[in-house]
Amino acid sequence: MSRFLARRLLLSIPILLGVSIVVFITIKIIPGDPVASMLGPTSTPQARAALNARLGLDQPLPVQYFRWLIAMLQGDLGNSIAQQRPVLGLVTSAFVNTLWLTAFAAVLAIVLGLVLGAVSALRRGKIAATISNALALFSISTPQYTIGLLLIILLANGTGWFPVSGMYSAVGGGTWGDLFWHLVLPGVTAALVPAGIIARMFRSTVLDVMSLEFIDSYRARGLSERRILWHAFHNTTPTLLTVAGLQVGYLLGGVVFVETVFSWPGLGQLVFDSISRRDLAVIQAGVMIAAFAFVLINVIVDLLHSVIDPRVRA
Repeated sequence: MSRFLARRLLLSIPILLGVSIVVFITIKIIPGDPVASMLGPTSTPQARAALNARLGLDQPLPVQYFRWLIAMLQGDLGNSIAQQRPVLGLVTSAFVNTLWLTAFAAVLAIVLGLVLGAVSALRRGKIAATISNALALFSISTPQYTIGLLLIILLANGTGWFPVSGMYSAVGGGTWGDLFWHLVLPGVTAALVPAGIIARMFRSTVLDVMSLEFIDSYRARGLSERRILWHAFHNTTPTLLTVAGLQVGYLLGGVVFVETVFSWPGLGQLVFDSISRRDLAVIQAGVMIAAFAFVLINVIVDLLHSVIDPRVRA
């Protein structure tokens, strides 16, 4: 197991290096001058040249990249231009908020996806399967921001049952119950697309497993349908882990629309605001943290997969 883990971690290093190169080059080709944004429009050429030299922006791009990479590995992500604060503290607090939303949406997506997929696979030809398939297709096809706006109109502004935005109430907030109440609408919105994908994949996997010969042999030996279903679901676990892990990674990097619609103070909202402010250091750090989290989730999924199916370790 330790050799398998070491091999997966080593394979993750070039992926993260490739992401860092893409992020660095993307930031460099964005039009505009970050030094001018820091000093303001009335700055003198001498002041801009001095700041360029202090930040190392007068060096060749490879030198700039390696200096930025080494600083990032040491925990120095620079300072925010807009907020004049260390970037590390900003992205860390925002990432924790995103983790709350991602965890809630992931649990909801997995449970809903399993239920819809199981009903679609085991109740074929019945109205329950038709409804489950329709719900899965609807959740995949409908844009998240549209669902979010509809939920705000119907369940927040229309009835007042749920809060419209933020993580806590301005008055009397800060409790776990208040956090959960604020999580419901953005969590449901973020969970719909992953739930639909998990449902479709789980349905297909269950149907494939139920058509295998060992299922017929179990029936011939007189096993109950409940035990047969248990064995069938056990054989779908590797595929389910892979799909669920990919969807959790998607949630970490793909909830920017949800965080924007519901004003959730997460990493996506922070990066979105930083793009409009041209806060390049925050953009770089936010994208790198999201990429690192996605790779880490895939490593964890591979480890779980290897525990369930020892053949993977070979």
